[in-house]
Amino acid sequence: MGYVDDAFLNLKGKLEIGTTERALAIRRHNEIRDHVNDSWDLATHFLTGSYRRDTKTKPLKDVDIFLVIDPNGAQAQLRQAGPRAILDKLSAVLGSKYDSVVIDRMACTVNFGSGEEIVSFDVVPAFERAPDEFEIPDTITGSWIVTNPKCHHEMSTEKNKKCEEKYVPFVKMVKGINRELGEPVKPSFLIEVMALDLVTEPFGRYQDEVRWFLASAAEGVNVGWPDPAGLGPDVNTMNLSERSKAAESLGDALKIAERAIRLEDDGQERAAVEEWRRLFSWRMPRP
Repeated sequence: MGYVDDAFLNLKGKLEIGTTERALAIRRHNEIRDHVNDSWDLATHFLTGSYRRDTKTKPLKDVDIFLVIDPNGAQAQLRQAGPRAILDKLSAVLGSKYDSVVIDRMACTVNFGSGEEIVSFDVVPAFERAPDEFEIPDTITGSWIVTNPKCHHEMSTEKNKKCEEKYVPFVKMVKGINRELGEPVKPSFLIEVMALDLVTEPFGRYQDEVRWFLASAAEGVNVGWPDPAGLGPDVNTMNLSERSKAAESLGDALKIAERAIRLEDDGQERAAVEEWRRLFSWRMPRP
């Protein structure tokens, strides 16, 4: 194993969520749930999204909490009031405890500050439609969309097994690049959806897979990418201008990746790692 391979193994370890961060996520999840539960009737609640799929990058940001509304409780009527109304109500409840609460497209974001180990939580009100299927608000369309977080988790887990447990670390790597680029690809879930299709088995070296993904994704951001569970709308919600900027950013990143691989092929492995660090920054410690 060479110097570049060691650097990617170090990167993999750096991206893993530690026990301290997991404990903090659970504590804050319970804290948010308990606070909302003092005012709202909840059927259940759970951490979900990329945190549940273990594809979150550090520092943790926008950790998803689903708060499932009790269908027989007082808040059940908010289903008819509409997506914006329920998020307004939830924002008011959260705002009575937390200083920074912002309504996003499908959630209320509770911000804890950029210096925190967990920067923010996305609190999503949900109504159960069927086992493992939930309706969540979409303030852009003004409608309710259907999602199946369990299905997304199972698909990611299965892909990881087929790729000899390398797929999840790889997704964290490319999401880390996206974060370093200023998050031109959004939502970050789009990266996971593209990866499910673009990553094939057998899985190769991380550096080769990253280069291939950047090349493919630079074109892939121009299409819609349907919900893998076959329930919700297309995952790619970027407009034409945003798609163009994302493609350009990914193309620039691809040039760096290709240069790094050429340096490695020429035996200049330390120089190659320095090129990769342009994409990963502190996330890739030197061996």
